[in-house]
Amino acid sequence: MRVALAVHVAAPLVQASALRREFPQRGSPPLVAVHDATFHVHGGEVLGLLGPNGAGKSTTMRMLATLVAPTSGTATICGFDVRTQAASVRGNLGYLSATSGLPGRLTCREVLRTFARLQGVEEPGRAVDDALHRFGVLPYADRFVEGLSTGMRQRVRIACAAIHRPSVLILDEPTSGLDIVSADNLLGVVERLRDHGTAVIYSTHILSEAERLCDRIAIIFDGRVLAVDRGSALIKAARATDLRDAFLKIIGRQ
Repeated sequence: MRVALAVHVAAPLVQASALRREFPQRGSPPLVAVHDATFHVHGGEVLGLLGPNGAGKSTTMRMLATLVAPTSGTATICGFDVRTQAASVRGNLGYLSATSGLPGRLTCREVLRTFARLQGVEEPGRAVDDALHRFGVLPYADRFVEGLSTGMRQRVRIACAAIHRPSVLILDEPTSGLDIVSADNLLGVVERLRDHGTAVIYSTHILSEAERLCDRIAIIFDGRVLAVDRGSALIKAARATDLRDAFLKIIGRQ
């Protein structure tokens, strides 16, 4: 895990305070998917959301991406409120969901150009060329998406999410279904984005990814953020031997 040497003095690019989401259920009390989550993320930092499937990670990310309205609480992206300034939030945000796809009958270049125009990029052609280089997609630029490997397709998806060079990037389990080499390449892409100042929120349930990539880790279980800190600090506070041990202790399974 990278140890950040610089002291953050600027305001966080992502700020969530008591963020909560309830889903109504007919004839039953509401289902609380996220309970009053509070955390922040600075530029040049990766915050990992670590938890099992169904823990509330995706719902938290969808609230930050303005796709689901919070039931209560507040959240800002680059100072813009996710409730009242959604358009400004989206202009500063790149979001890759676990289920978003790409049109298979377009080439990589055509897909990137489409996303650049959707984001209102002033010079879409230059932005596409830049993204092809930054994300290592140039050798495949004129191939149809449907003919790409799973790993390369995922790289194109991240390039689409970051085509407008957003200050904040949200990635929901981006290595799901990838082989070891493809996953390693993708983690390298995220590291480079972080090192260039992007604030990254990275959802995973893979401990090795959290250990390698995340400057701080938010442990989420049953819709609750139980702890947020550096991995080493979580291990020390839980009196654990490693991150796996700390995670299990924090969620009450040991």
